Amino acid sequence: MSKYLPSDFDRTAPVGLIAGRGVYPRLIAEKALAAGIDIRLIAFDGEAAQETIDLFPEDKRAIINVGKVGAWLKALRKFDCRYTIAAGQVKPGKLFRDLKPDLKAAALLMKLKRKNAHTIFGAIAEELAANGQTALDARSFLDDQMADLGHMTKAYEKIEDTYIQHGIEIAQEMARLDVGQGVVVRKGTVLAVEAFEGTDPMLKRAGGFKTDQLIFVKTVKRQQDYRFDVPVFGLRTLEIMAEHNIGTAVLKAGDVIMVEKEKILEKAAQAKIQIIGF
Repeated sequence: MSKYLPSDFDRTAPVGLIAGRGVYPRLIAEKALAAGIDIRLIAFDGEAAQETIDLFPEDKRAIINVGKVGAWLKALRKFDCRYTIAAGQVKPGKLFRDLKPDLKAAALLMKLKRKNAHTIFGAIAEELAANGQTALDARSFLDDQMADLGHMTKAYEKIEDTYIQHGIEIAQEMARLDVGQGVVVRKGTVLAVEAFEGTDPMLKRAGGFKTDQLIFVKTVKRQQDYRFDVPVFGLRTLEIMAEHNIGTAVLKAGDVIMVEKEKILEKAAQAKIQIIGF
């Protein structure tokens, strides 16, 4: 069913999909439902797409503010979920201005000395385990959507392998430092590094240099927690690359999810953007 599921996965047990923005949650829902999985939805209010919400009948979905962790846990218990899977983003600004944390979320945040994706999601996973749920690998059910090794498109732009390797090294170091998981380089020079703002704003900054031979690299941390924060490469990112003359994407094979992969490869060919897996 999926190589990313645990070997003892019980396909008869309900799975709670914790859904943020974008197409990614919908893809997981569609593929899990097609595989006969009993899946329930915890949708972040104002974040999850309506088309994702509409896949679920009212008695199998709950729409909850992202900061109401206690309400998530209560809904998962109500739905009798044994597993959870998290997919989709939350607007960065919401995490500062409109979080509205409940007592459970506030207590969780207060006990963390360092607040980043790894510590916050790790603490949430502990709360889920205490609530009776096992957090699944966020790549589950998306085996056919993962980046592959080598050229996934034609080689539209000739770039020296040395420059690609430089970009990979920088991206891996930034990920190790927990700065971000993406960078843009050109001929051995770092033009932009992804931080909290996310991938697409970084690509726009890099495109502002208006030069050629730009390489976008997306990777994962060496100790990546695949239950949360798995990097995604989607159609919007591809469009921004095309708009800003970034002609090469280098993605970590087996780790970066290419949401709507078939469409991405088709659009990349039209835009003459090469996509390479490492």
